[in-house]
Amino acid sequence: MDKPPSLPAPLSWLSQLLLWGLFALVIGVFSRWPGYTALGADQALIKLSFTHAGKRMAECRPLSPEELAKLPPNMRAPMKCERERAPVRVEVDVDGTPAVRYVATPSGLSRDGASSAYQRLTVPVGGHHLAVRFKDSARGTGFDYQREQDVALAPAQILVIDFDAEKGGITLR
Repeated sequence: MDKPPSLPAPLSWLSQLLLWGLFALVIGVFSRWPGYTALGADQALIKLSFTHAGKRMAECRPLSPEELAKLPPNMRAPMKCERERAPVRVEVDVDGTPAVRYVATPSGLSRDGASSAYQRLTVPVGGHHLAVRFKDSARGTGFDYQREQDVALAPAQILVIDFDAEKGGITLR
């Protein structure tokens, strides 16, 4: 078999240097251009972000002796608790205007896992009145947790609305 013709060594080195230089130039140009800013100089960000398991849809109930007798010995728990959890409903108002209306359904095949939400709101800097309402139960009307607070947001500041049952419910950080 004949070997295909090749470039002389100096020309081969020069062409490789040229191609690598062109590649570095392209990387350098696109690392600086186009410019990107996440928020404008007169904007702040409010993030609604939580993962929370809602309350059970039905209360636990004791099993009767007849119901316990029908079960295998290894499954004779004295209480019967349904697995399905309530969806978590959240409402956020900024300065009296509805900004977020979100229903987070429970995860899992049996709808027994945690509900998650992530929403972003871009707002102008300055003072704002926030009203956050949170419902994690299956009761008819109203909300289980509510919080209203005046906040002053600086340029490019990020305010996170979260839910932490151990800290009393709705948190703003």
